[in-house]
Amino acid sequence: MSRLLAPPLEPGCPWSGWTPPNVDWCEAELCGWIVNPADTYSNAAIVLAGIWMWRSARRTGRADLALFGPAAVATGLFSALYHASYTWFFQFFDFVGMFAFCFAVVTLNARRLGWVSAGRQTRFYVLGVVAMSALVPLLFETGVPIQLLVMALVAAIFWQEFRLSRRSTGAVRYEIYLGAMVLLAAAGTFSLLDVTRAWCDPHDHFVQGHAIWHLLSAASFVVLYLFYERLPEFDGHGMRYDGYR
Repeated sequence: MSRLLAPPLEPGCPWSGWTPPNVDWCEAELCGWIVNPADTYSNAAIVLAGIWMWRSARRTGRADLALFGPAAVATGLFSALYHASYTWFFQFFDFVGMFAFCFAVVTLNARRLGWVSAGRQTRFYVLGVVAMSALVPLLFETGVPIQLLVMALVAAIFWQEFRLSRRSTGAVRYEIYLGAMVLLAAAGTFSLLDVTRAWCDPHDHFVQGHAIWHLLSAASFVVLYLFYERLPEFDGHGMRYDGYR
């Protein structure tokens, strides 16, 4: 298999000398420093969501949720750089940002499941993000859709929470969690409509399906954070998450 590439930019454009990404979203590419405006600026929602989570974790003293905010900010910034440049180089960091946020959740759930001790959770998180990031160039060169890695992490998060729901002895309210999943599913639907051109106006640089993906994803991040915020924090000695605030 050979690597998949989106159509190149016109010669003479600011980013035309760079390798294009592996996917071409609906929005038409402009010859400028901001190639896809709608897909770029919509990432402000993810950055703002990250700043809110960052401040909330600091305000409430929730060390177990401290990664959520910075990871979301990185996700939004890297995604904005990717869509602004329409380059494989910044698309790589876009994936790194998504891995960073997903592994913040995976790591928290690993602590809840008792798989990782308090002293090793940072190592678990960093190694997980690095390992997934290392797979990106390999998949890119072989033509395998890199987005499958993100889907695998989301599936792992679902599986972790399913296991936790079966062992919980407290009144964990999963309505909030389901709300986050509904938002994420809606976001994915708009992104799918965009990339398949089922709903697509390439010349609309204000409303795009993938831009709506960014907005709804930001909302799902916040709702997911609220779900975990209502769970009791680990006390550093392996306290189980079997209650709800």
